Amino acid sequence: MRTFNKCLGATGLALILVAGLVAPSQAQSGADIDFGDDSSEWANDGECDDPRFTGEGMASELEDADIGKDATDCQAAFDAGSITLAETGEIAGDPPVGSGDIDFGDDTSEWANDGECDDMRFTGEGMAAELEDVDVARDATDCRTAFEAGTITLAEPDEGDADATEPVTTRPEDIDFGDDTSEWANDGECDDSRFAGSAMAEELEDADIGHDATDCRTAYEAGELTLVDTVSITPTPGQIDFGDDSSEWANDQECDDPRFAGSGMASDPTDEDILRDATDCRTAYEDGTITLAEDAPDQPMTPVSGSVLEALAARIDFGDDSGAWPNDGECDDPDFFGAGVVTDPSDSERLKDASDCRAAFLAGNAALKSGSDLGGIFDFGSDTSEWANDGQCDDWRFTGEGMAKKLSSMDVLGDASDCQALVNSGEISIKPVFDPNYVLGAPYDSSGVNFGDNSSSYANDNICDDPRFEGPGVASTLLDSDLEKDSADCQALFEQGKITLR
Repeated sequence: MRTFNKCLGATGLALILVAGLVAPSQAQSGADIDFGDDSSEWANDGECDDPRFTGEGMASELEDADIGKDATDCQAAFDAGSITLAETGEIAGDPPVGSGDIDFGDDTSEWANDGECDDMRFTGEGMAAELEDVDVARDATDCRTAFEAGTITLAEPDEGDADATEPVTTRPEDIDFGDDTSEWANDGECDDSRFAGSAMAEELEDADIGHDATDCRTAYEAGELTLVDTVSITPTPGQIDFGDDSSEWANDQECDDPRFAGSGMASDPTDEDILRDATDCRTAYEDGTITLAEDAPDQPMTPVSGSVLEALAARIDFGDDSGAWPNDGECDDPDFFGAGVVTDPSDSERLKDASDCRAAFLAGNAALKSGSDLGGIFDFGSDTSEWANDGQCDDWRFTGEGMAKKLSSMDVLGDASDCQALVNSGEISIKPVFDPNYVLGAPYDSSGVNFGDNSSSYANDNICDDPRFEGPGVASTLLDSDLEKDSADCQALFEQGKITLR
Protein backbone atom coordinates (compact mmCIF):
# COMPACT_ATOMS: atom_id res chain seq x y z
CA MET A 1 0.00 0.00 0.00
CA ARG A 2 1.47 3.31 -0.94
CA THR A 3 1.49 5.91 1.83
CA PHE A 4 -0.18 9.29 1.54
CA ASN A 5 1.99 12.41 1.17
CA LYS A 6 -0.20 14.89 3.03
CA CYS A 7 2.15 17.86 2.99
CA LEU A 8 2.06 20.46 0.26
CA GLY A 9 5.50 21.97 -0.34
CA ALA A 10 5.68 25.72 0.16
CA THR A 11 7.56 26.26 -3.07
CA GLY A 12 5.07 24.23 -5.11
CA LEU A 13 2.17 26.12 -3.60
CA ALA A 14 3.86 29.44 -4.25
CA LEU A 15 4.33 28.60 -7.92
CA ILE A 16 0.68 27.67 -8.26
CA LEU A 17 -0.44 30.93 -6.75
CA VAL A 18 2.04 33.06 -8.65
CA ALA A 19 0.99 31.39 -11.89
CA GLY A 20 -2.63 32.37 -11.79
CA LEU A 21 -3.97 33.63 -8.47
CA VAL A 22 -4.02 36.99 -6.76
CA ALA A 23 -2.76 37.08 -3.18
CA PRO A 24 -5.54 37.09 -0.59
CA SER A 25 -4.39 40.43 0.78
CA GLN A 26 -5.77 41.99 -2.40
CA ALA A 27 -9.27 40.85 -1.39
CA GLN A 28 -10.22 39.45 -4.74
CA SER A 29 -13.66 38.02 -5.42
CA GLY A 30 -14.42 34.41 -6.22
CA ALA A 31 -14.67 35.41 -9.87
CA ASP A 32 -10.91 36.08 -9.89
CA ILE A 33 -10.07 32.50 -8.88
CA ASP A 34 -9.94 29.39 -11.02
CA PHE A 35 -11.57 26.91 -8.64
CA GLY A 36 -11.12 24.06 -11.13
CA ASP A 37 -13.59 21.20 -11.32
CA ASP A 38 -15.24 18.59 -9.08
CA SER A 39 -13.13 15.57 -10.00
CA SER A 40 -11.79 15.04 -6.46
CA GLU A 41 -12.89 11.92 -4.62
CA TRP A 42 -13.99 14.29 -1.84
CA ALA A 43 -15.91 16.78 -4.01
CA ASN A 44 -19.34 17.96 -2.82
CA ASP A 45 -18.89 16.81 0.77
CA GLY A 46 -19.29 20.28 2.30
CA GLU A 47 -15.57 20.80 2.95
CA CYS A 48 -12.93 22.36 0.75
CA ASP A 49 -10.14 19.86 0.01
CA ASP A 50 -8.00 22.16 -2.17
CA PRO A 51 -4.78 22.97 -0.25
CA ARG A 52 -4.47 26.36 -1.98
CA PHE A 53 -6.98 27.62 0.59
CA THR A 54 -7.11 27.91 4.37
CA GLY A 55 -9.80 28.53 6.96
CA GLU A 56 -12.47 26.86 9.05
CA GLY A 57 -14.25 25.56 5.97
CA MET A 58 -11.29 23.37 5.04
CA ALA A 59 -11.06 19.59 5.37
CA SER A 60 -8.73 18.49 8.15
CA GLU A 61 -6.50 16.43 5.84
CA LEU A 62 -5.31 17.74 2.48
CA GLU A 63 -3.52 16.27 -0.52
CA ASP A 64 -1.81 17.82 -3.52
CA ALA A 65 -3.96 15.61 -5.74
CA ASP A 66 -7.03 17.72 -4.86
CA ILE A 67 -5.62 21.04 -6.11
CA GLY A 68 -8.22 22.50 -8.46
CA LYS A 69 -10.52 19.49 -8.06
CA ASP A 70 -13.06 20.50 -5.40
CA ALA A 71 -14.55 23.55 -7.06
CA THR A 72 -18.12 23.56 -5.72
CA ASP A 73 -17.14 23.09 -2.07
CA CYS A 74 -14.29 25.59 -2.22
CA GLN A 75 -16.21 28.28 -4.10
CA ALA A 76 -19.14 27.99 -1.71
CA ALA A 77 -16.84 28.24 1.31
CA PHE A 78 -14.91 31.13 -0.25
CA ASP A 79 -18.10 33.06 -1.03
CA ALA A 80 -19.32 32.38 2.52
CA GLY A 81 -16.10 33.78 3.95
CA SER A 82 -15.10 30.55 5.73
CA ILE A 83 -11.92 30.11 3.66
CA THR A 84 -9.38 32.36 1.96
CA LEU A 85 -6.43 31.77 -0.28
CA ALA A 86 -3.46 30.59 1.76
CA GLU A 87 -0.70 33.09 2.42
CA THR A 88 2.51 31.95 0.76
CA GLY A 89 5.03 34.67 1.55
CA GLU A 90 8.04 35.18 -0.66
CA ILE A 91 9.64 32.48 -2.75
CA ALA A 92 13.12 31.69 -1.48
CA GLY A 93 15.73 33.95 -2.96
CA ASP A 94 18.14 31.25 -4.12
CA PRO A 95 18.55 31.12 -7.89
CA PRO A 96 16.22 28.57 -9.51
CA VAL A 97 17.55 25.11 -10.17
CA GLY A 98 17.56 24.13 -13.82
CA SER A 99 16.62 20.66 -15.01
CA GLY A 100 20.20 20.19 -16.16
CA ASP A 101 21.34 20.48 -12.54
CA ILE A 102 19.17 17.59 -11.33
CA ASP A 103 19.81 13.86 -11.55
CA PHE A 104 16.33 12.63 -12.41
CA GLY A 105 17.49 9.01 -12.42
CA ASP A 106 15.81 6.45 -14.68
CA ASP A 107 12.36 5.06 -15.49
CA THR A 108 12.48 1.82 -13.50
CA SER A 109 9.58 2.76 -11.21
CA GLU A 110 6.39 0.76 -11.52
CA TRP A 111 4.68 4.13 -12.03
CA ALA A 112 7.06 5.54 -14.64
CA ASN A 113 5.56 7.24 -17.71
CA ASP A 114 2.10 7.64 -16.23
CA GLY A 115 2.05 11.43 -16.52
CA GLU A 116 2.70 12.05 -12.82
CA CYS A 117 5.98 12.43 -10.97
CA ASP A 118 6.38 9.76 -8.28
CA ASP A 119 9.79 10.90 -6.99
CA MET A 120 9.29 12.30 -3.49
CA ARG A 121 12.24 14.69 -3.85
CA PHE A 122 9.81 16.96 -5.71
CA THR A 123 6.56 18.73 -4.84
CA GLY A 124 3.77 20.43 -6.74
CA GLU A 125 0.57 19.83 -8.65
CA GLY A 126 2.32 17.51 -11.10
CA MET A 127 3.06 15.01 -8.35
CA ALA A 128 1.32 11.69 -7.76
CA ALA A 129 -0.94 11.72 -4.71
CA GLU A 130 0.83 8.81 -3.03
CA LEU A 131 4.61 8.56 -2.83
CA GLU A 132 7.13 5.91 -1.78
CA ASP A 133 10.83 5.96 -1.00
CA VAL A 134 11.46 3.23 -3.56
CA ASP A 135 10.54 5.60 -6.41
CA VAL A 136 13.30 8.12 -5.65
CA ALA A 137 15.24 8.70 -8.90
CA ARG A 138 13.13 6.10 -10.72
CA ASP A 139 10.52 8.22 -12.57
CA ALA A 140 12.80 10.39 -14.66
CA THR A 141 10.67 11.14 -17.72
CA ASP A 142 7.56 12.13 -15.80
CA CYS A 143 9.48 14.24 -13.29
CA ARG A 144 11.68 15.98 -15.85
CA THR A 145 8.63 16.82 -17.99
CA ALA A 146 6.71 18.20 -15.02
CA PHE A 147 9.73 20.13 -13.74
CA GLU A 148 10.32 21.79 -17.09
CA ALA A 149 6.59 22.58 -17.34
CA GLY A 150 6.73 24.29 -13.95
CA THR A 151 4.18 21.99 -12.31
CA ILE A 152 6.71 20.64 -9.79
CA THR A 153 9.80 21.95 -8.03
CA LEU A 154 12.41 20.39 -5.80
CA ALA A 155 10.99 19.97 -2.31
CA GLU A 156 12.45 22.26 0.30
CA PRO A 157 14.73 20.41 2.76
CA ASP A 158 13.98 20.68 6.45
CA GLU A 159 15.98 23.29 8.32
CA GLY A 160 19.34 21.93 9.32
CA ASP A 161 19.23 19.17 6.73
CA ALA A 162 21.73 18.87 3.94
CA ASP A 163 20.75 19.98 0.45
CA ALA A 164 17.87 17.73 -0.61
CA THR A 165 19.55 17.04 -3.93
CA GLU A 166 22.73 15.76 -2.32
CA PRO A 167 22.83 12.06 -1.41
CA VAL A 168 24.43 10.80 1.76
CA THR A 169 27.93 9.89 0.65
CA THR A 170 29.73 7.29 2.70
CA ARG A 171 32.67 5.19 1.63
CA PRO A 172 31.73 1.53 1.07
CA GLU A 173 34.36 0.43 3.57
CA ASP A 174 32.61 2.52 6.25
CA ILE A 175 29.29 0.72 5.77
CA ASP A 176 28.38 -2.54 7.46
CA PHE A 177 26.58 -4.25 4.60
CA GLY A 178 25.95 -7.31 6.75
CA ASP A 179 25.64 -10.78 5.25
CA ASP A 180 23.74 -12.65 2.54
CA THR A 181 21.20 -14.50 4.67
CA SER A 182 18.18 -12.76 3.12
CA GLU A 183 15.82 -14.90 1.09
CA TRP A 184 16.41 -12.38 -1.70
CA ALA A 185 20.21 -12.24 -1.51
CA ASN A 186 22.19 -12.39 -4.76
CA ASP A 187 19.23 -11.61 -7.00
CA GLY A 188 20.75 -8.45 -8.50
CA GLU A 189 18.62 -6.06 -6.42
CA CYS A 190 19.33 -4.53 -3.03
CA ASP A 191 16.66 -5.50 -0.49
CA ASP A 192 18.13 -3.56 2.46
CA SER A 193 15.81 -0.63 3.27
CA ARG A 194 18.72 1.46 4.58
CA PHE A 195 19.45 2.31 0.94
CA ALA A 196 17.60 4.05 -1.90
CA GLY A 197 18.12 4.29 -5.63
CA SER A 198 17.51 2.65 -8.97
CA ALA A 199 18.98 -0.72 -7.92
CA MET A 200 16.54 -1.23 -5.05
CA ALA A 201 13.95 -4.00 -4.96
CA GLU A 202 10.36 -2.78 -5.23
CA GLU A 203 9.21 -4.34 -1.96
CA LEU A 204 11.30 -3.96 1.19
CA GLU A 205 11.10 -5.45 4.68
CA ASP A 206 12.92 -4.65 7.91
CA ALA A 207 13.85 -8.33 8.12
CA ASP A 208 16.29 -7.84 5.24
CA ILE A 209 18.26 -5.00 6.85
CA GLY A 210 21.89 -6.08 6.87
CA HIS A 211 21.12 -9.35 5.07
CA ASP A 212 21.67 -8.60 1.36
CA ALA A 213 25.30 -7.57 1.45
CA THR A 214 26.57 -8.60 -2.00
CA ASP A 215 23.72 -7.04 -3.96
CA CYS A 216 23.76 -3.81 -1.96
CA ARG A 217 27.54 -3.39 -1.95
CA THR A 218 27.74 -4.00 -5.71
CA ALA A 219 25.01 -1.47 -6.44
CA TYR A 220 26.42 1.06 -3.98
CA GLU A 221 29.89 0.88 -5.50
CA ALA A 222 28.33 1.26 -8.96
CA GLY A 223 26.67 4.50 -7.84
CA GLU A 224 23.17 3.06 -8.16
CA LEU A 225 22.37 3.43 -4.45
CA THR A 226 22.83 5.89 -1.64
CA LEU A 227 22.36 5.53 2.09
CA VAL A 228 19.12 7.08 3.26
CA ASP A 229 18.52 8.77 6.57
CA THR A 230 17.48 6.03 8.95
CA VAL A 231 15.90 6.00 12.36
CA SER A 232 16.30 3.44 15.05
CA ILE A 233 13.86 0.59 14.67
CA THR A 234 14.04 -0.12 18.40
CA PRO A 235 10.56 0.76 19.66
CA THR A 236 10.06 3.00 22.65
CA PRO A 237 8.01 1.67 25.57
CA GLY A 238 5.10 3.81 24.39
CA GLN A 239 5.08 1.96 21.07
CA ILE A 240 4.78 -1.49 22.65
CA ASP A 241 1.52 -3.09 23.75
CA PHE A 242 2.54 -4.66 27.04
CA GLY A 243 -0.99 -5.94 27.64
CA ASP A 244 -2.30 -6.32 31.18
CA ASP A 245 -1.40 -7.97 34.49
CA SER A 246 -3.70 -10.98 34.29
CA SER A 247 -0.87 -13.54 34.44
CA GLU A 248 -0.56 -15.69 37.55
CA TRP A 249 3.04 -14.49 37.65
CA ALA A 250 2.35 -10.77 37.27
CA ASN A 251 4.15 -8.32 39.58
CA ASP A 252 6.85 -10.78 40.64
CA GLN A 253 9.71 -8.58 39.35
CA GLU A 254 10.37 -10.86 36.36
CA CYS A 255 8.96 -10.55 32.85
CA ASP A 256 7.02 -13.69 31.90
CA ASP A 257 6.03 -12.57 28.40
CA PRO A 258 8.02 -14.66 25.85
CA ARG A 259 7.94 -11.84 23.28
CA PHE A 260 10.91 -10.43 25.21
CA ALA A 261 14.42 -11.64 25.99
CA GLY A 262 17.15 -10.63 28.43
CA SER A 263 18.39 -10.90 31.98
CA GLY A 264 15.12 -9.55 33.37
CA MET A 265 13.14 -12.50 32.03
CA ALA A 266 11.65 -15.38 34.00
CA SER A 267 13.50 -18.64 33.42
CA ASP A 268 10.61 -20.46 31.71
CA PRO A 269 8.20 -18.03 30.00
CA THR A 270 5.26 -19.61 28.18
CA ASP A 271 2.91 -18.51 25.43
CA GLU A 272 0.13 -18.44 28.02
CA ASP A 273 1.64 -15.26 29.46
CA ILE A 274 1.91 -13.27 26.23
CA LEU A 275 0.49 -9.77 26.92
CA ARG A 276 -0.30 -10.73 30.52
CA ASP A 277 2.65 -9.42 32.58
CA ALA A 278 2.61 -5.75 31.65
CA THR A 279 4.04 -4.07 34.75
CA ASP A 280 7.01 -6.41 35.13
CA CYS A 281 7.85 -6.33 31.43
CA ARG A 282 7.48 -2.58 31.03
CA THR A 283 9.70 -1.97 34.07
CA ALA A 284 12.37 -4.35 32.81
CA TYR A 285 12.21 -2.91 29.29
CA GLU A 286 12.61 0.64 30.57
CA ASP A 287 15.50 -0.51 32.78
CA GLY A 288 17.20 -2.08 29.78
CA THR A 289 17.25 -5.61 31.21
CA ILE A 290 15.05 -6.98 28.42
CA THR A 291 14.42 -6.18 24.77
CA LEU A 292 11.88 -7.41 22.27
CA ALA A 293 12.92 -10.85 21.06
CA GLU A 294 13.99 -10.87 17.41
CA ASP A 295 11.16 -13.25 16.57
CA ALA A 296 8.09 -13.48 18.77
CA PRO A 297 7.19 -17.15 19.15
CA ASP A 298 4.23 -18.37 17.12
CA GLN A 299 4.52 -21.92 18.45
CA PRO A 300 5.00 -23.31 21.95
CA MET A 301 8.52 -22.90 23.27
CA THR A 302 10.49 -26.07 22.60
CA PRO A 303 12.23 -28.07 23.75
CA VAL A 304 10.78 -28.03 27.27
CA SER A 305 11.71 -30.55 29.91
CA GLY A 306 9.11 -32.99 31.19
CA SER A 307 9.37 -31.61 34.70
CA VAL A 308 8.59 -28.11 33.47
CA LEU A 309 5.60 -29.38 31.49
CA GLU A 310 4.34 -31.22 34.56
CA ALA A 311 4.59 -28.02 36.58
CA LEU A 312 2.78 -26.05 33.91
CA ALA A 313 0.08 -28.69 33.55
CA ALA A 314 -0.61 -28.40 37.26
CA ARG A 315 -1.53 -24.76 36.68
CA ILE A 316 -4.00 -25.48 33.85
CA ASP A 317 -7.66 -26.35 34.33
CA PHE A 318 -8.17 -29.08 31.72
CA GLY A 319 -11.76 -29.66 32.84
CA ASP A 320 -13.21 -33.17 32.73
CA ASP A 321 -13.92 -35.98 30.25
CA SER A 322 -17.60 -35.27 29.67
CA GLY A 323 -17.22 -34.41 25.99
CA ALA A 324 -18.37 -36.37 22.97
CA TRP A 325 -14.88 -37.72 22.18
CA PRO A 326 -12.96 -38.31 25.43
CA ASN A 327 -9.96 -40.64 25.56
CA ASP A 328 -9.60 -41.00 21.80
CA GLY A 329 -5.98 -39.83 21.67
CA GLU A 330 -6.79 -36.36 20.35
CA CYS A 331 -7.47 -33.14 22.22
CA ASP A 332 -10.89 -31.71 21.30
CA ASP A 333 -10.74 -28.56 23.45
CA PRO A 334 -10.77 -25.41 21.24
CA ASP A 335 -8.59 -23.54 23.73
CA PHE A 336 -5.59 -25.64 22.61
CA PHE A 337 -3.67 -25.87 19.36
CA GLY A 338 -0.94 -28.09 17.99
CA ALA A 339 -0.33 -31.44 16.32
CA GLY A 340 -2.22 -33.29 19.06
CA VAL A 341 -5.39 -31.22 18.64
CA VAL A 342 -8.21 -32.09 16.23
CA THR A 343 -8.43 -29.94 13.11
CA ASP A 344 -11.72 -28.22 13.87
CA PRO A 345 -12.43 -28.33 17.61
CA SER A 346 -15.92 -27.30 18.64
CA ASP A 347 -16.71 -24.70 21.28
CA SER A 348 -19.02 -27.26 22.88
CA GLU A 349 -15.96 -29.36 23.79
CA ARG A 350 -14.26 -26.66 25.86
CA LEU A 351 -13.07 -28.12 29.21
CA LYS A 352 -14.57 -31.53 28.29
CA ASP A 353 -11.60 -33.56 27.05
CA ALA A 354 -9.22 -33.33 29.97
CA SER A 355 -7.32 -36.62 29.68
CA ASP A 356 -6.55 -36.26 25.97
CA CYS A 357 -5.58 -32.60 26.23
CA ARG A 358 -3.40 -33.12 29.28
CA ALA A 359 -1.62 -36.02 27.59
CA ALA A 360 -1.05 -33.98 24.42
CA PHE A 361 0.21 -31.05 26.47
CA LEU A 362 2.71 -33.20 28.38
CA ALA A 363 3.88 -34.75 25.10
CA GLY A 364 4.54 -31.29 23.68
CA ASN A 365 1.86 -31.76 21.02
CA ALA A 366 -0.61 -29.19 22.34
CA ALA A 367 -0.40 -25.74 23.88
CA LEU A 368 -2.87 -23.25 25.24
CA LYS A 369 -3.75 -20.50 22.82
CA SER A 370 -2.41 -17.07 23.73
CA GLY A 371 -4.54 -14.43 25.39
CA SER A 372 -5.00 -12.64 22.06
CA ASP A 373 -6.46 -15.84 20.60
CA LEU A 374 -8.97 -16.20 23.41
CA GLY A 375 -10.50 -12.75 23.32
CA GLY A 376 -10.02 -10.03 25.91
CA ILE A 377 -10.17 -6.28 26.41
CA PHE A 378 -10.04 -4.05 23.35
CA ASP A 379 -6.91 -1.88 23.19
CA PHE A 380 -7.66 1.66 22.01
CA GLY A 381 -3.93 2.44 21.94
CA SER A 382 -2.50 5.89 22.60
CA ASP A 383 -2.64 9.42 21.17
CA THR A 384 0.52 9.31 19.07
CA SER A 385 -1.26 10.04 15.77
CA GLU A 386 -0.69 13.37 14.07
CA TRP A 387 -4.48 13.68 14.04
CA ALA A 388 -5.11 12.77 17.69
CA ASN A 389 -7.59 14.90 19.64
CA ASP A 390 -9.19 16.47 16.57
CA GLY A 391 -12.68 15.13 17.26
CA GLN A 392 -12.53 12.45 14.57
CA CYS A 393 -11.35 8.86 14.81
CA ASP A 394 -8.43 8.14 12.46
CA ASP A 395 -7.98 4.46 13.41
CA TRP A 396 -9.34 2.21 10.65
CA ARG A 397 -10.32 -0.51 13.13
CA PHE A 398 -13.52 1.48 13.64
CA THR A 399 -16.45 2.47 11.44
CA GLY A 400 -19.20 5.08 11.62
CA GLU A 401 -20.07 8.72 11.06
CA GLY A 402 -17.36 9.95 13.42
CA MET A 403 -14.54 8.55 11.31
CA ALA A 404 -12.03 10.72 9.45
CA LYS A 405 -12.40 10.23 5.72
CA LYS A 406 -8.72 9.61 4.93
CA LEU A 407 -7.19 6.79 6.95
CA SER A 408 -3.65 5.45 7.20
CA SER A 409 -2.01 2.45 8.82
CA MET A 410 0.19 4.96 10.67
CA ASP A 411 -2.81 5.95 12.81
CA VAL A 412 -3.84 2.46 13.99
CA LEU A 413 -3.66 2.44 17.81
CA GLY A 414 -2.67 6.11 17.66
CA ASP A 415 -5.93 8.04 18.17
CA ALA A 416 -7.26 6.55 21.39
CA SER A 417 -8.99 9.55 22.98
CA ASP A 418 -10.97 10.48 19.88
CA CYS A 419 -11.96 6.92 19.06
CA GLN A 420 -12.92 5.95 22.60
CA ALA A 421 -15.01 9.09 23.04
CA LEU A 422 -16.81 8.48 19.75
CA VAL A 423 -17.46 4.82 20.63
CA ASN A 424 -18.92 5.93 23.95
CA SER A 425 -21.15 8.46 22.19
CA GLY A 426 -22.34 5.88 19.66
CA GLU A 427 -20.93 7.72 16.64
CA ILE A 428 -18.56 4.90 15.73
CA SER A 429 -18.18 1.23 16.59
CA ILE A 430 -15.38 -1.33 16.55
CA LYS A 431 -15.34 -3.39 13.37
CA PRO A 432 -16.31 -6.90 14.50
CA VAL A 433 -13.11 -8.57 13.28
CA PHE A 434 -11.03 -6.25 15.49
CA ASP A 435 -13.07 -7.08 18.59
CA PRO A 436 -10.91 -9.47 20.67
CA ASN A 437 -13.96 -11.66 21.24
CA TYR A 438 -14.52 -12.22 17.52
CA VAL A 439 -12.07 -15.14 17.59
CA LEU A 440 -14.31 -16.94 20.07
CA GLY A 441 -16.71 -17.63 17.21
CA ALA A 442 -14.08 -19.60 15.30
CA PRO A 443 -13.87 -21.62 13.21
CA TYR A 444 -15.58 -19.46 10.58
CA ASP A 445 -16.91 -20.96 7.35
CA SER A 446 -14.64 -20.07 4.44
CA SER A 447 -16.36 -22.17 1.79
CA GLY A 448 -17.86 -19.14 0.05
CA VAL A 449 -14.57 -17.28 -0.35
CA ASN A 450 -12.22 -17.59 -3.34
CA PHE A 451 -8.81 -17.34 -1.72
CA GLY A 452 -6.90 -17.77 -5.00
CA ASP A 453 -3.48 -19.37 -4.99
CA ASN A 454 -0.17 -19.19 -3.12
CA SER A 455 1.94 -17.38 -5.72
CA SER A 456 2.66 -14.30 -3.57
CA SER A 457 6.27 -13.86 -2.49
CA TYR A 458 4.83 -13.44 1.02
CA ALA A 459 2.80 -16.67 1.00
CA ASN A 460 3.03 -19.02 3.98
CA ASP A 461 4.29 -16.42 6.46
CA ASN A 462 1.24 -16.69 8.76
CA ILE A 463 0.06 -13.21 7.74
CA CYS A 464 -2.59 -12.48 5.11
CA ASP A 465 -1.21 -10.23 2.36
CA ASP A 466 -4.36 -10.16 0.19
CA PRO A 467 -5.73 -6.57 0.17
CA ARG A 468 -9.33 -7.82 0.00
CA PHE A 469 -9.17 -8.65 3.71
CA GLU A 470 -8.89 -6.72 6.95
CA GLY A 471 -8.31 -7.67 10.54
CA PRO A 472 -5.50 -8.16 13.06
CA GLY A 473 -4.12 -11.00 10.93
CA VAL A 474 -3.63 -8.83 7.84
CA ALA A 475 -0.22 -7.41 6.90
CA SER A 476 0.24 -3.70 7.60
CA THR A 477 1.47 -3.09 4.06
CA LEU A 478 -0.69 -4.47 1.25
CA LEU A 479 -0.04 -4.62 -2.46
CA ASP A 480 -2.53 -5.05 -5.29
CA SER A 481 -0.11 -7.56 -6.78
CA ASP A 482 -0.93 -9.95 -3.90
CA LEU A 483 -4.67 -10.02 -4.68
CA GLU A 484 -5.83 -13.67 -4.48
CA LYS A 485 -2.21 -14.85 -4.15
CA ASP A 486 -1.87 -15.74 -0.47
CA SER A 487 -4.53 -18.40 -0.13
CA ALA A 488 -3.10 -20.63 2.61
CA ASP A 489 -2.40 -17.81 5.05
CA CYS A 490 -5.65 -15.97 4.37
CA GLN A 491 -7.87 -19.04 4.56
CA ALA A 492 -6.34 -20.18 7.85
CA LEU A 493 -6.63 -16.73 9.40
CA PHE A 494 -10.18 -16.29 8.08
CA GLU A 495 -11.28 -19.53 9.70
CA GLN A 496 -9.54 -18.53 12.94
CA GLY A 497 -11.49 -15.27 13.06
CA LYS A 498 -8.45 -13.05 12.65
CA ILE A 499 -9.43 -11.57 9.28
CA THR A 500 -12.56 -11.02 7.22
CA LEU A 501 -13.44 -9.66 3.80
CA ARG A 502 -13.63 -5.88 3.70
